[in-house]
Amino acid sequence: MKRTLGAVIAATIISAGSLSPAIARDHHHHDNTGRAIAGGVAAGVVGGLIGGAIANSGPRYVDPPPPRPRCWYEDREVENNYDGGSHVETVRVCN
Repeated sequence: MKRTLGAVIAATIISAGSLSPAIARDHHHHDNTGRAIAGGVAAGVVGGLIGGAIANSGPRYVDPPPPRPRCWYEDREVENNYDGGSHVETVRVCN
């Protein structure tokens, strides 16, 4: 956690330091080249990378898949749909 917090602080300082000269320079020269937009996009990308790294850094605990059902075949008596009688069929039975 200390290392992550240090990385976030360092990235904030670096991005703030790199944007300050651009903001000061654009204050006097209005050439509308989109530097402010590019700076915002770059800050968003850096923030997204740092946030994603923080979110994905923890351990993940996943439950194991449930065991497969045990199945076998048995001969069972099944009712006939047509005459009300019954007959024997091999049927798959699972736990």
